[in-house]
Amino acid sequence: MKKAFIIAIAIASLALLSAMPAAAQSKPVPRTADGHPDMTGVWWPGHDLIPSQATAVYRDGERQGVGAQSFGSLYKPEAKAKAKTLSDKDDPALWCIPSIIGPTPLVGNGLVGEIVMTPKTMYQLIETYHGFRIIPTDGRPHRDDVVPSNRGDAVGKWEGDTLVVDVTNFSDRNWLHHHGDVSFHSDALHMVERYRLLDADTLEINVTADDPQVLTGTWKAQTTKLVRAPFEHIMETSCENTETANLIDAASKDNYGRKK
Repeated sequence: MKKAFIIAIAIASLALLSAMPAAAQSKPVPRTADGHPDMTGVWWPGHDLIPSQATAVYRDGERQGVGAQSFGSLYKPEAKAKAKTLSDKDDPALWCIPSIIGPTPLVGNGLVGEIVMTPKTMYQLIETYHGFRIIPTDGRPHRDDVVPSNRGDAVGKWEGDTLVVDVTNFSDRNWLHHHGDVSFHSDALHMVERYRLLDADTLEINVTADDPQVLTGTWKAQTTKLVRAPFEHIMETSCENTETANLIDAASKDNYGRKK
């Protein structure tokens, strides 16, 4: 009797699974030849630009700092005083200098990023400003022979199925965010990014940052989930310095299109 009951439960479970929509059945995480999760693909938030929202990039609640601790809330007194003197028109992105985070380090100022995985490297192709990052994933240390840069020097290592990326050696030219979100930092900025595939089509990214020169403690970004895009490659989104005068004028007048 007990055996018959167990068989009946198993049959019912199989019938339930077969009746579920295909979208509800998560695909297994793809893996590379060495067994690590294969994050190769194009990733995005799942929608195009939304000009009618608070900014042209985010849906309600998706902007960094919404529902999470904002970067500026951790500024030391002197940094807070400086932040009060800055506004949309001071955003370095208007001068074609990419932000560090945007929605995520992978997509930067825009919405789409592409990952190419090899046995020892993660390549990140960032649509906005034709950006890229080359991240060794074999646990090697940071280089000491490179100059500071907008995206910093990134090295990665695997902790189980999570790729942990340590980033240092930033310049202080850009902001953490963009679209007028005042979020300057110093060249002492240190970030840790964690990438994890929840399933074949969902990438979760968590970021923390320390900057002892301007912050009072560790900042934690809102967890971001990107989905596999329905297209195969990113496109070119360039930024010409000849356009910056118009961009800055529009930003100062229209507050990036946000309602006052």
